[in-house]
Amino acid sequence: MLIDLNSDMGESFGAWKMGEDDEMLEIVTSANIACGFHAGDPDVMFKTLSAAKANGVGAGAHPSFMDIQGFGRRQILGESPAQLERQIVYQIGALKALAESMGYPLQHVKTHGAMGNMAAEDPQLAMAVAKAIHSVDPSLIMVVMPGMETEKAAEKIGLRLVREIYADRAYTETGALVSRKLPGAVIHDPQQAATRVMQMLESRAIITLDGKKLPTRIDSICVHGDTPGAVEMARQLRTLLEGNGLTLASMAKVIA
Repeated sequence: MLIDLNSDMGESFGAWKMGEDDEMLEIVTSANIACGFHAGDPDVMFKTLSAAKANGVGAGAHPSFMDIQGFGRRQILGESPAQLERQIVYQIGALKALAESMGYPLQHVKTHGAMGNMAAEDPQLAMAVAKAIHSVDPSLIMVVMPGMETEKAAEKIGLRLVREIYADRAYTETGALVSRKLPGAVIHDPQQAATRVMQMLESRAIITLDGKKLPTRIDSICVHGDTPGAVEMARQLRTLLEGNGLTLASMAKVIA
């Protein structure tokens, strides 16, 4: 069985450094690269793309609300779906142009932070994301939360999609992520995260905080790059996956 392991990257900005991208790119198979709205800048984006290419890691855009100060984790209200669609097009287009300048095609798009969480539950925002991706390049993969509005939007638009679970985040009974403001929302122990992922893969289901199982296909596993100990978590997870007979591959290969 093929499975993708992805992480959020390129989240440094100017002199400010976030994450251990070089180490992470030796472990994961797909990289979600910030596009300047919550983190990242042209130099960081180019450097991250170059490193992904050197490691044979699939590169994807990681668009966000325009929220540098809040790292894209604050809900930005009041903008129309059409306005958000244009912002997403802008971000994907920027990374796609940089990727093409080095002859490395963009593979996927995955929304970041509050935008991703809101799109999972808001059909209008989910459709804005899907339409933005399709308008830039209909061959791009849309990364979705299983059973949520993003999955429905990708299917309706006709995009290729990847169903993703999080190694380091807890789930509510609806399949949404538990708010980071609540205890137990973020999993910091690498062994706990790896064991939990294997339980979900074996069950072919998302396992919620209260133990409920939500059946789904799982194509990709995410480790947040800014979580303390993220590299060690990704390393232990990869070792456990391969030890259980799974083969790690980029998103495009998993759904080929």
